[in-house]
Amino acid sequence: QVQLVESGGGLVQPGGSLRLSCTASGSSLSIYVMGWYRQAPGKQRELVATITSRGRLNYADSVKGRFTISRDNFKNTVFLQMNSLKPEDTAVYYCNVQYSIGGYWGQGTQVTVSS
Repeated sequence: QVQLVESGGGLVQPGGSLRLSCTASGSSLSIYVMGWYRQAPGKQRELVATITSRGRLNYADSVKGRFTISRDNFKNTVFLQMNSLKPEDTAVYYCNVQYSIGGYWGQGTQVTVSS
């Protein structure tokens, strides 16, 4: 049973920073892609950033230059460093991992950017 454990969300002022982490466990298979998505109230879930097992990166235009995704393949952990946060970044952030057998979601962690 694959499990994803997320941490690092919280309340931060505009211009501040947060770092999210997500660790996958329960499978010995290799993880192809790890990523972060977010869903704001009343909106659809959207991609924030992904990283492949070879380090190929993909970012949403809205976070380019402010967010950085990285991963530790030995620990099956993906990170999202979020800088220069804006109120419009407020959302529930979900971790996603893709194995050869399918994809899995984390439970979500709330990020609130407000003064």
